[in-house]
Amino acid sequence: MSTPAPAGRTRNDVARLVDHTLLKPEATRADVLALCVEARELGVLAICVSPSMLDVARGEAVEGQVVATVCGFPSGKHTSALKAAEAEAAVRAGAHEVDMVIDVGAALAGEFDAVRADVAAVRAAVPSPGVLKVIVESAALPDDVLVEVCRAAETAGADFVKTSTGFHSTGGASVHAVQLMAATVGGRLGVKASGGIRDTASALAVLDAGATRLGLSGTAAVLAGLDG
Repeated sequence: MSTPAPAGRTRNDVARLVDHTLLKPEATRADVLALCVEARELGVLAICVSPSMLDVARGEAVEGQVVATVCGFPSGKHTSALKAAEAEAAVRAGAHEVDMVIDVGAALAGEFDAVRADVAAVRAAVPSPGVLKVIVESAALPDDVLVEVCRAAETAGADFVKTSTGFHSTGGASVHAVQLMAATVGGRLGVKASGGIRDTASALAVLDAGATRLGLSGTAAVLAGLDG
């Protein structure tokens, strides 16, 4: 049974905050095509696919639909130059948005200048109006480190901070992490909650915590629990 979303959110409202995502390494072109068809049916904001699948997404996206991809994914242990080159190639291939992964080890070591430089390198490769989201793997970071990483991303020119790749062993998005990230960026950046959000209640919880975008692979199940 569907239920009304709090704060007046309808099914369509939530759909317009969703990056409908398929980043599994075993995904085929047929799988991505099916994702794009579903994205049209669900009315989501964006389609997020691996760089090698951008041509499929660009060919299938409807007018006004965002095409997103990733770089340095999923480990973040690539060099900044390689991440920037990957991002630049993605933009040339038609990506409107790029979600980059930080070097989590650098963050845990307190090397925030390195994190900032890493983000800045990719930012230079994704000029406005391209959108850069910075994946911080929030579940792997203590609160104080998470705050510093969000500040570094903001200083480097990011448009969003994002909780998770969905592939890290420590887990995905949490309400606490989203609240802390949203408080740190103070509305100056968006906050994308991604990883482990598989039902309506979880999606609404992170939206209430301050998320402004959702990264979902099971979008249909999440939206099925909403009216409107």
